[in-house]
Amino acid sequence: MSRDTTASNRHWQERKEAAIARGMGNLAPVYIDRAKNAEMWDVEGNRYIDFGTGIAVCTTGHLHPKVTKAVQAQLERFSHTCVMVTPYDSAVMLAEQLNRLAPGETPKKSVFVTTGAEAVENCIKIARAHTGRRGVVAFGGGYHGRTLMTMGLTGKITPYKNLFGPFPAEIFHVPFPVEYHGVTVEHSLGALDSLFKVDIAPSDVAAIVVEPVQGEGGFYPAPDRFLQALRTLCDAHGIVLVVDEVQTGFARTGRFFCSEYAGIEPDLMTVAKGVAGGFPLAAVVGKAEIMDAPLPGGLGGTYAGSPVGCAAALAVIEVIGEEGLVERAGELARLFGRRLADVQKRYPQVLGDIRTERGAMIAAELVREGDAAQPDPDLAQRVVAEAYRHGLVLLSCGSRGNVIRFLPALTITDALAEEGLDRFCDSLAKALQHS
Repeated sequence: MSRDTTASNRHWQERKEAAIARGMGNLAPVYIDRAKNAEMWDVEGNRYIDFGTGIAVCTTGHLHPKVTKAVQAQLERFSHTCVMVTPYDSAVMLAEQLNRLAPGETPKKSVFVTTGAEAVENCIKIARAHTGRRGVVAFGGGYHGRTLMTMGLTGKITPYKNLFGPFPAEIFHVPFPVEYHGVTVEHSLGALDSLFKVDIAPSDVAAIVVEPVQGEGGFYPAPDRFLQALRTLCDAHGIVLVVDEVQTGFARTGRFFCSEYAGIEPDLMTVAKGVAGGFPLAAVVGKAEIMDAPLPGGLGGTYAGSPVGCAAALAVIEVIGEEGLVERAGELARLFGRRLADVQKRYPQVLGDIRTERGAMIAAELVREGDAAQPDPDLAQRVVAEAYRHGLVLLSCGSRGNVIRFLPALTITDALAEEGLDRFCDSLAKALQHS
């Protein structure tokens, strides 16, 4: 079918609503025609600065030349054979790279899947096979995917779990430490200790699953000493520590993997999103002894380890090293932090907290009367809507829906980042006029 190059955003939105189930909503009626690095243009020719990167996927920007070249070269050879039937060298080389990059000195192995949710789900399978145990512990506010198991792990009802139960049994939640909301590391560890006394013995727990920075939950970083305490606890009880790096991996937070901040070695780690420059690819990377617990054929999938995705991922790893994108994430954190601090001085009753301590995974929490206990999700929605009208792609998040998140491509220029922040300031001012 040929494309209709004259249709408007409204035209495509009407067709979308008629053709695609309402459960797959879209944040804005903006239909993208082309993109380059940190800019996008819609079907009407409107230009947008991208502070969302497809939810932390296009870390190296849209259509990075090196990634594009690698994908084109792969497509000239073949697009699919199934890595579990007739494999190919790029999958082996990518696994070797992931094993090398993963934190810790323990020998590693990898397995490929297609999505972040699949990666998390396979971690549970591997942990249960390794330990012979049933229970899994996750955290309030956490987000791990939309499959049945990962919905069960996710600690946020709307929109991810609403209407979809019952969920798998033997999943337990405890509070995630968020100092801004009065939940200390001691509170979280105390709740975990209580869980082990009341609901499930630690000897029956297969895995603890944690994000080093909660993504959908509100961009709250896990304190280093909390992750260190989880590592110690898991070691003491033979529990598999699963660190979900789907959103935090691949240089996003100013380390190649965010768990490096705490100096811990996960038993299993998930990767997806930024791994392949926009192509569907995910993986579990973990300690070889644990990874080998499932029997042959117990892991995988038809599209797992797509040769196109593997080629893209190998190029992404090269780009991160060659262009210093780990360090660039820290530079962007400082640039955004400086500008957002100025906004906070201007609107101290509105911008309650700024989070820039984990690289280019940046957040601004909107509240009423400067009170952390009074979230303002309505304002967050208005800011996001105004941002699109001001030519800025912006996302919200948070268990209470009141957090603006900034996920710029690590290849964005300072000038473009500044222009985007100008547009954010204009959007916030406009949204406040309608409060």
